[in-house]
Amino acid sequence: MRLLPGVVTVLLIVGVAYYVYVPLPDAIQEPWKLMMVDAGFRTVMQLTSLQHWLGLDHCFKCICEATEGFGSMVKGLLTSVSGGGVMPGVKVSDLTFAGVPVRVYEPPAGGEGHLRRGLMYFHGGGWKFGSAKTGAYDSTSRTLSDELNAVVVSVEYRLYPEVHFPMPYLDCLAAAKHFLSREVLAKYAIDPERVAVSGDSAGGNLAAAVAQEISTDESMSEKFSVQALVYPVLQALDFNTPSYLQNENIPLLYRPVMVRFWLQYLGVDLSLQPQFLANNHSSLQHFTPELRARLDWTVLLSPKYRKNYKQLIVEKGLEGLSKEVPGLLDVRASPLLAEPEVLAKCPRAYIVTCEYDVLRDDGLMYARRLQDAGVSVTNDHYEDGFHGCFSFISWLEFDVGKRAVRGYINWLQNNL
Repeated sequence: MRLLPGVVTVLLIVGVAYYVYVPLPDAIQEPWKLMMVDAGFRTVMQLTSLQHWLGLDHCFKCICEATEGFGSMVKGLLTSVSGGGVMPGVKVSDLTFAGVPVRVYEPPAGGEGHLRRGLMYFHGGGWKFGSAKTGAYDSTSRTLSDELNAVVVSVEYRLYPEVHFPMPYLDCLAAAKHFLSREVLAKYAIDPERVAVSGDSAGGNLAAAVAQEISTDESMSEKFSVQALVYPVLQALDFNTPSYLQNENIPLLYRPVMVRFWLQYLGVDLSLQPQFLANNHSSLQHFTPELRARLDWTVLLSPKYRKNYKQLIVEKGLEGLSKEVPGLLDVRASPLLAEPEVLAKCPRAYIVTCEYDVLRDDGLMYARRLQDAGVSVTNDHYEDGFHGCFSFISWLEFDVGKRAVRGYINWLQNNL
């Protein structure tokens, strides 16, 4: 009987190690740290899946708030110990722009007559998680405001399950139009020629879509001068690109998880996930060759990224899905599908991509299509990067995350 506690302890240790361990490529630095972060993320995802299965979707917000609150608490404790993370000259205000909640970061007042930069940011999180007010988003916004002498507006667009597409996009568009109005730019002493739109992951999707709409809206007198997209998600028709297949089991964004985010965003029955993973939702019978060419990775990707992967095109798949889910072909949901004439009007772009990210090829294809349309594009690709690394720069940091954020800030410093 004395052996029982020891046996239980060993079994617990083995069980935890089995749950935490994920095989990772040698190029990824600090692998055990990433495994621990991933284990926490998977736990949250499994809890939310359980509550959905139990029909307790009303509890989802509570879980999100609890996890975000825990992260903020830990960050706050560590910040108070280190004394870092606070920009004393930056003023922070929680306001609404066109009825949409935003957090505004204002740098210290400059000399009279000096105009400042402006930047609107949309956070990531699969249109389901995240907040401008917590974690790295708040920290990075403060740093951007201070270092760039910029007014940063971080948008709290509505999330799943409260809303589906196109509501998050419409929230972001409304806030962007308000921000770009002459009255607001003048109020914050922002140079109309130096205003950026930016976002990461799902936020990069929203930033690209909003940039396209603003660029082609003749009623807008002021427009964004640059777009800065961090590992953006840009299409929902091909979940078998080389990066989706190469990185399907790499943290922090697994291939099935990204597909699930898309289904939730577009309001599709989650039981169809296997069909989407097999590209049965995007068969030849539904889409013209012209449309398919806009995400043809066999042409848009260099051999370095195509490798030996084969394109998966299904001749006959799900019937009538494109009519039931119009968001599949809506460029506001999938900016990669935009026509060349639209892309040609977009502002110059900065696109961050990571080698170990299912969304790598989305970003690379968009960079190529923008360049083909005549838009100036800078692509910073991180060979040791993984999805989400941009957010690990403060209390839980990765070297690649710090490098990615520094490269992003430096590009804005030189181009905005």
